[in-house]
Amino acid sequence: MTDQNPSTRPYDVVLFGATGFTGGLTAEYLAARLPDGAAWALAGRNRSKLEAVAARLAEERPDAAAPALLTADAADPDSLRVVAESARVVITTVGPYLAHGEPLVAACADAGTDYADLTGEPEFVDRMYVRHHDTAVASGARIVHACGFDSIPHDLGALFTVQQLPKDVPVEVRGVVRSNAMFSGGTFHSALGQMSRMGQMRQAVAERKAVEPRLEGRRARAAAGGVKRDSDLGVWQLPLPTIDPVVVKRSAAARDDYGPDFTYSHYAGLRRVTTLAGTVVGFPLLFGAIQVPPLRRFLGSRLPQGEGPSEERRATSFFTVDFIGSGGGQKVHTRVSGGDPGYTETSKMLAESALSLAFDDNPDVAGQLTTATAMGENLMTRLIAAGLRFEVVG
Repeated sequence: MTDQNPSTRPYDVVLFGATGFTGGLTAEYLAARLPDGAAWALAGRNRSKLEAVAARLAEERPDAAAPALLTADAADPDSLRVVAESARVVITTVGPYLAHGEPLVAACADAGTDYADLTGEPEFVDRMYVRHHDTAVASGARIVHACGFDSIPHDLGALFTVQQLPKDVPVEVRGVVRSNAMFSGGTFHSALGQMSRMGQMRQAVAERKAVEPRLEGRRARAAAGGVKRDSDLGVWQLPLPTIDPVVVKRSAAARDDYGPDFTYSHYAGLRRVTTLAGTVVGFPLLFGAIQVPPLRRFLGSRLPQGEGPSEERRATSFFTVDFIGSGGGQKVHTRVSGGDPGYTETSKMLAESALSLAFDDNPDVAGQLTTATAMGENLMTRLIAAGLRFEVVG
């Protein structure tokens, strides 16, 4: 492990993957929002592409601090070590993370460098816990996965909901997500990879369970609900097999303020029963196709990584996550909402996660963490100031 003090490093934030679509949006956001005097860098394997990003930023925001450029490759651990040891916080948009992410996690854990990514891949998160959590605890690094639409609205939204209910009582929360946006290419390819590796995912869960300390004296659960009509929201609930409920459960396990017995369930909300029926019938067919490599490659070619929708298309996109929470004889309806989730809001969430890790007075914790445990209310405050809405509906 490095002996270098993170507070003396040359860069407050390093963005790895700025030449991709989401990475470019993240770079634009950082250029606009970095505090005065902050130093930052863009890292990637193609120097000329990095120079093009920097030139675009200079043209769009001539008054912003110019980023340094660092050449590094996700397959070259030595170059990643140099990046990690030069930064207080490293954020990365380079996925699928199961294929490309571990060397950077390892470098940051070794160097005591805070790390944030956009992964929604449960297997990757579990394997990184098993292999690098203890190293990060020892070095003081905060390794924070799922800092985009997976899983910030759900994780911080559940926290916000719990805060509206009585303390020290059993609490149940369900989250229901709706959106008109398209998946990002990175999210789609990550999902294809994970759905083709169900056996490996189960093995990773078992390996993590064998080493992760058990929660004592309290309970935190992610419940798998069924398809049903939601009488509170007027939509059909369809259980979502994403990483989000697991992230919420881990936050609840780590924070006493979720109460002695916390349960979270997670759904897509569908207005029309015909859409529900089509999804219920179509998903098994899609899952079966993903198990056949040529069909999986064909599906992946329909939405390439590194590309995204036009600014006009993103401007018309939205998401909402409604939460129904109950505890201590009280019931509350809250909502987290924003614009285009796959790109615009995701890049905002990742950038604000980095700024929170770098500049906020966060809890004194280390290791693999969730956004609610690493940054919590500080990140929520940042996102509200940046335009996301956290509100009590009823």
